[in-house]
Amino acid sequence: MKRPILNIAKYTFLILCTIISVFPFYWMIVGATNTSNDIVSGKLTFGSHFLENWQNLFGNYDMMRILGNSLKVSLTTVVLSVLVTSLAGHGFEKFRTRKSEIIYAILLLFMMIPFAALVVPLFRMLARFTLINTHIAIILPFVSNIFLIFLFRQSFKSFPDEIVDSARMEGAGSYTIFFRIVFPMMKSTFAAAAIYSFMNSWNSFLLPLVVLQMEDRYTVTLLISSLTTASYVTDYGVQMVAIVISTIPTLLLFLFMQRHFVAGMTGSIKA
Repeated sequence: MKRPILNIAKYTFLILCTIISVFPFYWMIVGATNTSNDIVSGKLTFGSHFLENWQNLFGNYDMMRILGNSLKVSLTTVVLSVLVTSLAGHGFEKFRTRKSEIIYAILLLFMMIPFAALVVPLFRMLARFTLINTHIAIILPFVSNIFLIFLFRQSFKSFPDEIVDSARMEGAGSYTIFFRIVFPMMKSTFAAAAIYSFMNSWNSFLLPLVVLQMEDRYTVTLLISSLTTASYVTDYGVQMVAIVISTIPTLLLFLFMQRHFVAGMTGSIKA
């Protein structure tokens, strides 16, 4: 008798957790089809105002430019951050010295500092190099991601040194070994890092809010924020449409690459 009761309790708990997790997405999609008054009143059924909200969004804002800005920033960040952090992680693991271990420990300590505490000195630094109101200013701070360095180093711990030694005996250099041997065997880790970097950059809000001051440079997160503060009356239907659009790229990316993401986070190596 105890086992059926435990199973019922377990599945009931899982179903409740699933509902709690999925409900915000459902409410977001439903809100995109309703008017602002319907959303405020708590309507939880689909409406017929999706096209109207869509037209208001694209008619009043240069949505294609803003989406292009976010894609440009996110994709550039992914390429640069994965390249830099993977080389750093590989170097910290395979070329260990006493000084490198000290530097790595200091980097890990920096992970404890909240990003909000770095905004002011970061802004002053970017202003000194006249990078304010440029997309470079929101790309460079995310290139050297300490978490990705940690992720790559942990993954490289399980990479067989015998393969590297064999390649060196054949005359291969460090970069040849990295790009022609290490990279193909650790595609899952690189995929996981790319997904994390893309989501981190795409959803970034605080740094773009401080750095970007012209609407033609806005990213999606800044647009969604401006929809609340642009007027005295917020059109929540239009805002919900913008949120749905901003969610689609990260959702599709994760759905199509979730297998690689999970494998990369567990540090798997495939020959």
